[in-house]
Amino acid sequence: MDLNKEIKKLENIHLEKPQQVFTMYLNTDPSDPDQQGGEWKIHLKNGLNNFESYLKEDGDSDEKRNFWAVKEKVQNFIEENEQQFAKSAVVIATGDDTVWFAERFQMPVESEFYWESEPVLDQLKQMREKFPKTGIILTQKNQIKCIDANLGMVNDTQLFELDLDTEDWRQHQGPHRANASMGSGGAKNSKQDQFEERFEANRYRWYKSVAPKLDKLAKEYDWERIYMVGDKEELKDLDDNMNKPVNEFVNKNLLDHEESKVVNEVITQ
Repeated sequence: MDLNKEIKKLENIHLEKPQQVFTMYLNTDPSDPDQQGGEWKIHLKNGLNNFESYLKEDGDSDEKRNFWAVKEKVQNFIEENEQQFAKSAVVIATGDDTVWFAERFQMPVESEFYWESEPVLDQLKQMREKFPKTGIILTQKNQIKCIDANLGMVNDTQLFELDLDTEDWRQHQGPHRANASMGSGGAKNSKQDQFEERFEANRYRWYKSVAPKLDKLAKEYDWERIYMVGDKEELKDLDDNMNKPVNEFVNKNLLDHEESKVVNEVITQ
């Protein structure tokens, strides 16, 4: 999802009664001390019921029907997705189906509900500013993993592996899979030592050859922010040879970690 495009579309919505726009920001973060017992369900129920009570007193039957239509769609969305909820859910909708934006997010929000002539977009815009299109480049010697993330969610993963025979970097799409063992006992240790020596001797040259591929990937994904994660010396060699500026360096070995956990640790904490 391109949140910039979605926000632009939503900014152009201006309605008149009996049509109105429902906006919901719902905090579903299980790590939030205020959400330990699933309190978001109470907030949702109260938020919807408050509008219904107000509209009953208002007396506009067409507006009531529009709200009831929205309420039913919101409840269906919640039932279908609550097992996959992360930190928040956002819904912006109209009763006539001309507007329907419903997403689960990995970023926290404050629970708010609106029934107005325009969508209330302040928290969506805050998400966009705080969590832009992001690239995470993880190094681990002859392997480099790139995670494309947006709004704290993993969109895509690319893995570059150096073929030590040809000295070419091979690119693979999809989550990283651990390499098979190099052997056992003394044979394994001997091979590992030889590899370590060869890698250290050629690291700068090898990283220089892969840097243009990473620049190209950053351009294709339109990364607005780049994190680089790994050994300090490896990060320096890679950064020296890339044209794209790196915003933050993290000296941790996370390449073998599950991608969404990497994003959570590096970006959304």
